[in-house]
Amino acid sequence: MIETLISFSIATLALAISPGPDNIYVLTQSLVNGTKSGIATTAGLISGCIVHTTLLAFGVSAIITTSEELFYGIKVLGACYLLYLAYKVYKSDEHISLAENAPKKSYLQLFNTGVIMNLLNPKVMIFFLAFFPGFLWNKEGNTVLQFYVLGLVFMAISFFTFSTISLAAGRISTLLLNWKDMGIVLKWLQILVFVGIAVFILLP
Repeated sequence: MIETLISFSIATLALAISPGPDNIYVLTQSLVNGTKSGIATTAGLISGCIVHTTLLAFGVSAIITTSEELFYGIKVLGACYLLYLAYKVYKSDEHISLAENAPKKSYLQLFNTGVIMNLLNPKVMIFFLAFFPGFLWNKEGNTVLQFYVLGLVFMAISFFTFSTISLAAGRISTLLLNWKDMGIVLKWLQILVFVGIAVFILLP
């Protein structure tokens, strides 16, 4: 269990650091409206994960008790989806855009926006389905509880990482704007993360 949670935590941290729409949005709001705005946005994004974790826990747990083969099929599809994400990143532009003219919003508005962004994005649910099942440590045990543990670890690490991005927004933005190779480095980091997790999920 401990080894699995450590592996899951490392994978989650790598994902949280990798550039994506969520952490770029948090960075943008932090630059425009300050650190507290970035943290408010982060709180909204993370809160939405509670719903996704619940749907995943009860839905996939039912599948596990029904068919071991079907569950393995889910893991294979999950790995394929992660490899697809890696391919999408490979084909994407290396330029990282920081929207300095992002509109100013209240903390509540930013929180609500974060929640809505998370809940209305079907890719988040698909990603959870691809990512979480490979880290269950005992499929014969209480899988609902295990999914909630993974969900809480995911939310805690993501909140800490995104909040750190908010606190360091000034330095990060300067680095992104001044280091011409930063986009390439972050792009390949994200590709390696997706491919690495896909391979891990498929391991027996």
